[in-house]
Amino acid sequence: MSDDKQREEPVTFRDRRKVDPETGEARSNDDTGAAHAAAPGPDGTDPVAGPADGVDPEVEKLTAELAERTADLQRVSAEYANYRRRADRDREQTQLSAKVSFVTDLLTVLDDFERAEQHGDLTGPFKSTADKVTGVLTKLGLEAFGAEGEPFDPKLHEAVQHEPAEGSGPTVTVLSTVLRRGYRIADRVLRPAMVTVQERPEAEISQASGAPEAPAASGPAGDREPTTGDSGQPGSDDPA
Repeated sequence: MSDDKQREEPVTFRDRRKVDPETGEARSNDDTGAAHAAAPGPDGTDPVAGPADGVDPEVEKLTAELAERTADLQRVSAEYANYRRRADRDREQTQLSAKVSFVTDLLTVLDDFERAEQHGDLTGPFKSTADKVTGVLTKLGLEAFGAEGEPFDPKLHEAVQHEPAEGSGPTVTVLSTVLRRGYRIADRVLRPAMVTVQERPEAEISQASGAPEAPAASGPAGDREPTTGDSGQPGSDDPA
């Protein structure tokens, strides 16, 4: 049993000679220590030298590369998101510009429709065609503005005549007459409304805008004053 155990154990040779037999030069202590450190262990395997703190340099290298690739991915993702936002914004602006260019050429046609309606000529097939054209432009986002009584806005209205207010006190500038309607798409004004303006008392405007609108009376009784008896109570003609 002892002979078999001796045969299983590897034989280790350590060169401790001070002079190299091949070159004839003297060996330094570092070479001798390196040869001694590189000698295999008792189990026949070569010892693997590692860092004193126990951290593998290969793991540190891979960790640094992972952090670098993650930063690159985040930067590319942010750049792509910004590119998509710019592309969407540019596409919307291009579509809006195309709509504005198309609709602007048809504003004079809408003016003709409006004048024909005012003179009572917008009837029959002509009215059907005008309604179809107006419907198409409305789907494209065309919006008309400018009505009598609206507050004057220099960004939307072009005043050609100004009527001063009667009396004194604070006043508000409102539209008195609309000579030509204005049109816009979204927040882009295609044409300002041509109007005449008038100064009106601020109290009158506030009262007109805040008072509830009374329902219109129907039938002949709508034009009569309510009758009252001697006691001031409503008569039989008034609703309960």
